[in-house]
Amino acid sequence: MKKFLVTLFALSVASGNFALADGDLWDNFGDSGVYGQKSVTDDEFDKALESKKKKFKKKKNKEIPKGESFSQSNETKMLTETSKDLPILLIPLALKVKEGYTIPIGHYQVEGEKKDGEVYIKLYQAHDLIAKIPAEETEDDFGETSINFVKLLPHGDYHVEIIYGGMDFNAYAIIDTE
Repeated sequence: MKKFLVTLFALSVASGNFALADGDLWDNFGDSGVYGQKSVTDDEFDKALESKKKKFKKKKNKEIPKGESFSQSNETKMLTETSKDLPILLIPLALKVKEGYTIPIGHYQVEGEKKDGEVYIKLYQAHDLIAKIPAEETEDDFGETSINFVKLLPHGDYHVEIIYGGMDFNAYAIIDTE
């Protein structure tokens, strides 16, 4: 049996047609490659790979702008901070607050104040208090969708109503027109 296997092995080696290559398979394509591309050496490939890695690291290390996170835990804090931004009211006609004092036409920042059980609507222009109007506190939100609001509404022929809403309370005041 050993002789048979040795003979079979010797015959297969002797009858085999061997092609020995001194390079790899890419040597068969020459310099133009399969689709006409240029062949690249190992060193050129490594350099190109390193340059791509450097570009990726630069993009990855670029500082990403960070916005404020919003979650249920900081919702109250955010609302109280934004309540410091006073709503603006346009008064298109002069209003009589007291006898002898009128509020001129203009834009006013409006702030509500609750002091000693009294409610006031304060009108500011350029950080100067222009008027402090007594108001009535109400639970009515006047159908407004925002938390901080102020509007001037007609109230008959000779009066207007200022409605105000804030974090702490809602109020209204009826004022005579001039």
